[in-house]
Amino acid sequence: MNTALWIVAGFLTALFLLSGFGKVFGTREKLAGMTPAAAWALDFSPGALRAIGAAEVLGAVGLVLPALLRIAPILVPFAALGLALVMAGAVTVRLRRHELRYALMDLAYLALAAFVAVGRFGPAPITT
Repeated sequence: MNTALWIVAGFLTALFLLSGFGKVFGTREKLAGMTPAAAWALDFSPGALRAIGAAEVLGAVGLVLPALLRIAPILVPFAALGLALVMAGAVTVRLRRHELRYALMDLAYLALAAFVAVGRFGPAPITT
C-alpha cells in the first residue's frame, strides 16, 4: 500500500507541478491556445488563474516534501485533500462547459488525489 501511495503521489506531483507552473507563469491566451482542453482558461481572470496554479504547485510540493523530509508529515494527506478539491472544481467547470471527456480525466485525477488522502490519513500514514 505504501509503495502504491508513493507512486501515485509522485505521478500527481509531476502532473500538478507542470500544470501549476504553466498557470502561474503563463498567460491565459497562451494557455488556452496550447490545446483544446485548456480553453477553459479564458473563463477566468489572470489573477484567478495564477491562484489556481499556485494551489496546484503548493499541493504538489506538499504531497512529497513533508514525507521525504519527515517534517510535519501530516501535511501530506491535507495536500492531497486540497488537490482533490481543486480537481472537484475542475470537474465542475468541465461539466458546465459540456466537456464530458475532459471532466472524466479530471475525475480520474480527483480519484488519485483522494486515494492518497485516504491512504495517508488511514491505513498507511507517514510516521516521523
